[in-house]
Amino acid sequence: MSKEMRDALVAVLDCLIPEDAARGLPSAGALGLAGYVAERLGDALASLAPGFAALDAAAQQRDARRFAELDTREAREVLRRYAERDAGFLPALVFHAYAGYYQNPAVLEALGMEGRPPHPKGYELEAGDLGLLDPVRGRAPLYREI
Repeated sequence: MSKEMRDALVAVLDCLIPEDAARGLPSAGALGLAGYVAERLGDALASLAPGFAALDAAAQQRDARRFAELDTREAREVLRRYAERDAGFLPALVFHAYAGYYQNPAVLEALGMEGRPPHPKGYELEAGDLGLLDPVRGRAPLYREI
């Protein structure tokens, strides 16, 4: 991935998940998720290159050299307009951005959770009413014995 594309990806991630200083949550770009997203997309990242080039072209129309140089408000507007024209650009980025963001220990801790994977220690769950499953248990099987 070129430096220009990486910078644009960081700026897009910052638009998708901005900083929330009041809650101590960094933006996705500042958290360093560009590498995570690029790794998860693998070869599919190349198919997004025209989108990043289009974002840079739109930034040039706003007197910036590159998308990554736009202020936050302008970057969000440029990204919104581009996403309206190319419905396939954001979905993969959004999925991987959120997956990486909410697995990050710093984010989990800022949200009041332990910054660790759920296994092997697990998490405490409140007890549910297992009697709610009685109608399902009493139902005939949905399959045929062979």
